[in-house]
Amino acid sequence: MAFAGSAVTFISLYLAAGAPTPLLAFYQERWGFPAAVLTLAFAVYAIGFLAAMLTVGSLSDHVGRRPVLIGALFVQLVATLMFLAAPDIGWVIAARVVQGLATGAATSAFTAALAELAPPNRKKLGSILGSVGMTAGLAVGALLAGFAIQFTPEANTIIFAVLAIVTVLGIVVVALSPESVTRTPGALSSLIPRISVPPAARREFAAAAPVIAAIWMLAGLSLGLAPTIVRNVFHLNSGLVNGLSGFIAPATAAVVAVAFGRLSPRNGMTLGIYASIAGTIGVVTGVLAGSLALMIAGLVITGVGFGAAFSGSLRLIMPLAGPQQRAGIVAAIYVVAYIAFGLPVIIAGQLAAPLGLMPTVVGYGGATVVLALISLISQFGISRGRHE
Repeated sequence: MAFAGSAVTFISLYLAAGAPTPLLAFYQERWGFPAAVLTLAFAVYAIGFLAAMLTVGSLSDHVGRRPVLIGALFVQLVATLMFLAAPDIGWVIAARVVQGLATGAATSAFTAALAELAPPNRKKLGSILGSVGMTAGLAVGALLAGFAIQFTPEANTIIFAVLAIVTVLGIVVVALSPESVTRTPGALSSLIPRISVPPAARREFAAAAPVIAAIWMLAGLSLGLAPTIVRNVFHLNSGLVNGLSGFIAPATAAVVAVAFGRLSPRNGMTLGIYASIAGTIGVVTGVLAGSLALMIAGLVITGVGFGAAFSGSLRLIMPLAGPQQRAGIVAAIYVVAYIAFGLPVIIAGQLAAPLGLMPTVVGYGGATVVLALISLISQFGISRGRHE
């Protein structure tokens, strides 16, 4: 019961993170702010996430899982109530930062707790939930919010009232769950950010970093820019379509990460790079041609790229780090990922007004393709070096 309750609570954090994807367009219609502010409201989540991940990401190893998770869930509850009461976009931006802090603080602890609380014959399930819960939660959160906007008169109230109840229940579940870690010294020193790549992993990390950036940029495109594209290019003011555009890529990524688990990491990485390039071309072509169906198909393929490339990169890099080096290298991976998730979306939002949305999307897509190609060349170089 502790395992099941923790899994639901963990996924609910990412449900809440995915819900604003269609809601931001809903807020824009209500409050009338520019597209640049919309992309900022989306991307500031990454700032909060990184700040928490880099400081308290390892704290639960020292003080226990429960104190960290209960604290993070209370912060999440504050963010949810801020969304619920938000009178303007400034409150929403602040709520996104607080939401990022809560999710960043809880992610490492929840991922470890799921593996530790899983029944002896379900340990693999705990690891799978820890790895795919993020993308699955983002996807379902965006889709459910889209349904709420399309079919209910008070979408914001319904979404965040339900999430507040789920968060309170999650606090109760965590408080009643057994502690899976023995307290150890070093809690204060663990708050000092440690970003490091051990020498044995540097070549693989350097080869993977560009495509990690590319696929997380594509995630930002799906979750951050897609509502603006749907509204301004396809002239659709539909919460359901916005929710679907945010759902399709992370949902595909979650399925692919599980389905391709038996594929060798190198093959998975290479497949993911090809898929990310093909998907980007599909998205950009769909936008230029005015074809929503082609854009959605491109998002599906980018989801394949994300699931295969990110899973493959983790399986290539993590075994090269010792137990005491893993926190530093995970931090390095997430720094690359979340900077790519947030910063390019903010830049795109700023450029869309002076340059136009279509040139901005083309430039955004071109940047992801270049990064993916750099990784592809690096992968060929590593494979060739091992065969010589």
